[in-house]
Amino acid sequence: MSRSLDIAARRFRLAQAFTISRGARTEAVVVEVRLSGETATGIGECVPYARYGESVASVTEEIEMVRGDLETGLSREDLQERMAPGAARNAVDCALWDLAAKEAGCRVWELPAYRALGGAPSPKPEITAYTLSLESPEKMRESARQHAHRPLLKIKLGGQGDLERLKAVREGAPEARLVIDANEGWDGPTYAAIAPELVALGVEMVEQPLPAADDAALEGMARPLTVCADEAAHDRTTLGALAGKYDMINIKLDKTGGLTEALCLRTEAEALGLKIMVGCMVGSSLGMAPAMLVGQGAALVDLDAPLLLAEDRDTPLVYDHQGIHPPAPALWG
Repeated sequence: MSRSLDIAARRFRLAQAFTISRGARTEAVVVEVRLSGETATGIGECVPYARYGESVASVTEEIEMVRGDLETGLSREDLQERMAPGAARNAVDCALWDLAAKEAGCRVWELPAYRALGGAPSPKPEITAYTLSLESPEKMRESARQHAHRPLLKIKLGGQGDLERLKAVREGAPEARLVIDANEGWDGPTYAAIAPELVALGVEMVEQPLPAADDAALEGMARPLTVCADEAAHDRTTLGALAGKYDMINIKLDKTGGLTEALCLRTEAEALGLKIMVGCMVGSSLGMAPAMLVGQGAALVDLDAPLLLAEDRDTPLVYDHQGIHPPAPALWG
């Protein structure tokens, strides 16, 4: 078997600056992988994330280390052992799924290997959250007002004045469902004090309120609303440490290392009684396409990154009143 591998960094401008507790960005920077066989080319995308020690250079180097194996036919199954979970493996894994579907002349969800991993057949649109960037209460109120028509808003918090921000959002979007993401920005006492207020404001879920390294404080603590693990949940090996602390996990392909592990993680997490959220880094429609399959029927879907972009792929995902639609063949899968 002979293949060729191409790796490239791509940049997509954001419509406006996007801010979380760890900083702001004005563009999405992704690493794109193209794996070409004799009759087709599979494509995948990942977002290197500094929180996990990743950069465009480090991710590219990881992929280069398996170039020879990939070009001589490394299978998707063997890839799981050859590369560690993370952004680099995600791009390659998704490119291999795309290549397999194109070579078989079908969609990814029609592949027997996908069905064997518990993938849902015939994907349908899913309502996705729309994320409001961390700003002053006044700016967040106005942003909420502009997006009050959206059924589900995700609010970025994680700093002094969070309660004022959230109250402002609720004023701006009185009917929207609300979930919040503290991005590890609180400590135990802060969460314990603010949780009843969150419930009173109609918040349904809080994502990673404490730093992953300090989340032992959540064990045994009253959780009046759903607590979701993000930075604390990566692949199946991290599930054991979540018991008694979290009620939900946020599955992101850049953390799991691709669609393959994401499907397996979802199955095992559900067996443990954990609810499922499927999220994303700030990438293009190509990065959301495989995640959309994992999000079928999930309790929460947060795959809105393309809605934050000023520019996207030539064949972007479709978002409408039904939510995010399955990808067209020209995009992925």
